Amino acid sequence: MSSTQPTRLRVDDFDYELPPAAIAQVPIEPRDASRLLVLDRRRSKPGEPHLSHLTFAELVSRLRAGDLLVTNDSRVLPARLAAMRSSGGQAEVLVLRVMPDAARWEALVRPSRRIDVGERLTLRSGDVLEVGERLGDGTRAIRFYRDPLAVMADAGEMPLPPYISDRSSPAERYQTVFARPPGSAAAPTAGLHFTPRLLEELTAQGVRRANLTLHVGLDTFRPLEGSYVDEHHIHREWYEIPLATRRAIAAARRRGGRVVAVGTTTVRVLETRAAGGGPAGWSDLYITPPYGFAAVDALITNFHLPRSSLLLLVTAWVQAGMRDATPYEARDTLLAAYRVALEAGYRFFSFGDAMLIL
Repeated sequence: MSSTQPTRLRVDDFDYELPPAAIAQVPIEPRDASRLLVLDRRRSKPGEPHLSHLTFAELVSRLRAGDLLVTNDSRVLPARLAAMRSSGGQAEVLVLRVMPDAARWEALVRPSRRIDVGERLTLRSGDVLEVGERLGDGTRAIRFYRDPLAVMADAGEMPLPPYISDRSSPAERYQTVFARPPGSAAAPTAGLHFTPRLLEELTAQGVRRANLTLHVGLDTFRPLEGSYVDEHHIHREWYEIPLATRRAIAAARRRGGRVVAVGTTTVRVLETRAAGGGPAGWSDLYITPPYGFAAVDALITNFHLPRSSLLLLVTAWVQAGMRDATPYEARDTLLAAYRVALEAGYRFFSFGDAMLIL
């Protein structure tokens, strides 16, 4: 990078052109038939990524006995609720997360400006919810009058991202095979590629697995704000690292195994803990290049949206593995890999293909 390069990273510099046809609209079957682009950071040069092309089922060839896969087991809520106003107008509620008082939930409500505090909305199940105060970031507090999970199960739809227009896929296809505690407004998509068969093959090879939980929230739907990367603010998300997982990580370190994070959400949890966070709590960790990673040795991730915090995190991860690389050189390397993927017909975003970045 030349001496004239600005010290502050510009949001515009983390943009790239993506043909709409490259955005996957439906998932591939079986899950592990998706493609896997392997990027070796240490063998890459600025703007020249060292790449290999595999299928996700061939992940077993790149992991070894003693490695530990750490997965996010959060389950996506059927959080999109169509509603009717007392005036007869239509409304929509996207439930994001339970609030700290445990009595109310945070949600995106449309049309928010027209809905007064205290207005009640009727769902297709006949359930009623009350819209409360404005919380900032365009969100509202809402109150259910029956068990919220039961209401969402009866009246909700899967909150597929706005770039997916084909809604024909079964709801379970937007869940990982290891999803357990409900709480996310979007899937931890790197985990969508795993099948029970692949997990069994990895176990037979000596690769171990441990779960943590991060309930994916509002930032999945928010682009970077401002002109500079450091002007953006990450919304808080709830996480938990069970004792068994903390012990598995320590054991992997002792035996010389690698901690392989499945997804950027897993990276954020592990790095939150490494930075002094507790075993459970709220994380607003915003990872941008450069970043001193302390808890992760390899990353499995999908291809991310332009101008997104996730693209910044992956850029930081690429930089951390490239000797003396600058943030912009790491960006050039990652986006060169993206261009190769586009030319090779890889599918992007939630239902798309994956990367393994070593």
